[in-house]
Amino acid sequence: MERENQFIGQSGAFLDAVERASRAAPMSRPVLVIGERGTGKELIAERLHRLSNRWDAPLVTMNCAALPETLIEAELFGHEAGAFTGATKARAGRFEEADRGTLFLDELGTLSMGAQERLLRAVEYGEVTRIGSSRPIRVDVRIVAATNDDLPALAESGEFRADLLDRLSFEVITLPPLRVREGDVGVLAEYFARRMAAELDWHRWPGFAPHVMEQLENYEWPGNVRELRNVVERAVYRWDNPDMAVAHVQFDPFESPWKPLTPNHRRADSKPPFAANNSGGPQPNGAAPPGVDFEQIDDLRAAVDAHERAIVEHALGKHRWNQRQTAKALGLSYDQLRHAIKKHGLMEEGE
Repeated sequence: MERENQFIGQSGAFLDAVERASRAAPMSRPVLVIGERGTGKELIAERLHRLSNRWDAPLVTMNCAALPETLIEAELFGHEAGAFTGATKARAGRFEEADRGTLFLDELGTLSMGAQERLLRAVEYGEVTRIGSSRPIRVDVRIVAATNDDLPALAESGEFRADLLDRLSFEVITLPPLRVREGDVGVLAEYFARRMAAELDWHRWPGFAPHVMEQLENYEWPGNVRELRNVVERAVYRWDNPDMAVAHVQFDPFESPWKPLTPNHRRADSKPPFAANNSGGPQPNGAAPPGVDFEQIDDLRAAVDAHERAIVEHALGKHRWNQRQTAKALGLSYDQLRHAIKKHGLMEEGE
């Protein structure tokens, strides 16, 4: 499982998790890696393997959620010829493939109860039995498992075997989500952006415009580092002026004025008098534009100016500082847009 990615970050929460993985690596004990999607669970598993005494043996990966329940046990433990329909020849399972190495089980919480019972025996006694065979096979495998489920809660409700959880939780490494990794968004964004700029053969990396970096820092990142990488690389790839700082970023790649409507929204009579949108247009029933909290406003003029500046800045970045296109998109004359740019001090940033 070679990875082109590497650990990038400087926050204390992130460095603590990496340090815990480094300390646990030499121990031939099971490790549970807990974290939201995109936080780097596979990278931690790889680190646990590479820094262990098993580094020159196989690191075998299995995503427990990627296979139907009927095939998971055959994948894990192997099967003999004729064990079930379609089993035309004997096949070794992942445990046998990982002998003397590490087996990484991703999405552990999706394992069926039957597979959990067989996994418990493999961990407890170091032996597996192929489906269709009565002869156990000795294996020496270190288990690293990952999940974003609350396994103790699943064990409490009877959906996950408590004895298996006890056996696998010698060490538990919980990875922090990107939104709490103070200072890491900027570091990661620069790393991914420079790499994409090099891939595009740009002669230099011009950086991000201040408002774009502010957007990146303030976003919640539900997909964590994986989502950040996609957003940053997409922004650089779409930017066609390597001499100007990247001034536009799109977080949702599916956002489009031509996005297909769902069947329930195709009827004209289902639309409100004023449709909510992301361009600062009319909102239904007097609702606040996205991101505006009326209760926090104590200076109306400043709040209106800030909202206007954000709209103009976003539109300029989206249209790569083509002022005539921006003015048209915002329903302004060219002179009105020029006035707004001057009013909000955006001229220097664009030029």
